[in-house]
Amino acid sequence: MDSALGHDTDLTAVCPVRGVLDRIGDQWSFLILLSLEDGPRRFNELMRQIGDISRQMLSRTLRRLEEDGYVTRTVFPQVPPRVDYALTPLGRSFMEPMRALVAWADRHHPAILDARGRYGA
Repeated sequence: MDSALGHDTDLTAVCPVRGVLDRIGDQWSFLILLSLEDGPRRFNELMRQIGDISRQMLSRTLRRLEEDGYVTRTVFPQVPPRVDYALTPLGRSFMEPMRALVAWADRHHPAILDARGRYGA
């Protein structure tokens, strides 16, 4: 029971931030979006670029990103079939604030590592 709303609720339905972070805050989504920022990629290109992701996890994550409207999947009717993944306008707009987050992380990473070291000492 959600005391603020007075009934059972799905928090991702009423909290847009949580709904977005739940979907893109996993280990792989952001890396996939970063990989697509420079243009469309094929599945195997994404596998090579990301490196340590399994085929199953890449496929599952791409489906979720497509479901949420961040990514498009285009199938080209040729032999063998060719499938390209690309950012949608929504996906591109999402990358704008994420670039700011990456810049912040780069700038403050030494301070974070220093704090972790002090905490563990």
